[in-house]
Amino acid sequence: MESNHCKVAAESQCVEGLSPREASARARGFPLHLARQQASPAMQALDQMRETLRLRHYAFRTERAYVDWARRFILFHGQRHPAELDARAVAAFLTHLALERKAAPSTQYQARAALIFLYGQVLRLEAPWLSELVRDQARQRLPMALSISEVQALLGELHGQLWLIAALLYGSGLRLREALRLRVQDLDFSRCELLVREDPAGRDRLTVMPEALVPALQAQLNQVQALHEQDLAAGYGQVPLPQALAASHPTASRSLGWQWVFPGSRLLVESRSGEVRRHPVLEGAVQRAIAHAARRAGIPTPCSSQALRHAFALHRLQAGHDVRSLQALLGHRDVRTTLVYTHVLATTGQEAGDSKASP
Repeated sequence: MESNHCKVAAESQCVEGLSPREASARARGFPLHLARQQASPAMQALDQMRETLRLRHYAFRTERAYVDWARRFILFHGQRHPAELDARAVAAFLTHLALERKAAPSTQYQARAALIFLYGQVLRLEAPWLSELVRDQARQRLPMALSISEVQALLGELHGQLWLIAALLYGSGLRLREALRLRVQDLDFSRCELLVREDPAGRDRLTVMPEALVPALQAQLNQVQALHEQDLAAGYGQVPLPQALAASHPTASRSLGWQWVFPGSRLLVESRSGEVRRHPVLEGAVQRAIAHAARRAGIPTPCSSQALRHAFALHRLQAGHDVRSLQALLGHRDVRTTLVYTHVLATTGQEAGDSKASP
């Protein structure tokens, strides 16, 4: 645990999106708005956008992305206020992303959505032309298929908590963010199930807990309990809660059941509330560990956490499970998304239900 929480506050910028100047101001005890008071009128619109996003209870990741795209848009046009810019200015920015920055269609779509929010919800301007802007169509790509031997080799290069996270991604088909945001009470050892809270569709779902990982998960929870008791003794021990629960049960944030299954090693200062809390392991740290492990294992194709989720789906189909049950486990809203994995099997000359391809 960090003893100097001013240092912790300065280091929290990597998670909370604070600039070095803002983090330094908070660490010295100054209000955050003092670090931003020198901003131009155009850049002050970002504070208004941030406040609107928080009033509407947008996720912090969305807030950070939207504000960043609005900042880039303003800087692209020489810090002119967005209210002074028209459809041609927005189209020029999106064209710059597509042709000069070579941005992916999904990136262009996110930038477009941020500008729609800026004009419609923040500035309250009538801008019907935003919805008429050309949207680049995302290309349908087949997921990368790791073989069982490749998965075993990759996991063999990981150790400790990082190994457990990667093994859970493969064994349960979780997205990385879903795995890192698991709470202690989300693990049901009696039924070998995991509760995934608020997936990208905003729904909760149940998925499988691999029996082979039960001892390792129980040992992990013992470590979480010891760390939580240490935090409580130091006067901390809080974790973020869902908005409604935080309002109705303010003491729940200190209970063991709501603690992260994979807590980070540091206490961080939240930019929104100013409270010192423990957050989950950083996604970037897990992604780097998986990429490095894949290289050490001699896997020629680039690997990420999503490759382990794809491997879960492909190997489950090979073992004879039906597409509908797989759709429920993965949390896909449309079965057509799940059917992509059957196309992967077809390109490799296999079929769903091929027991010879199952471990």
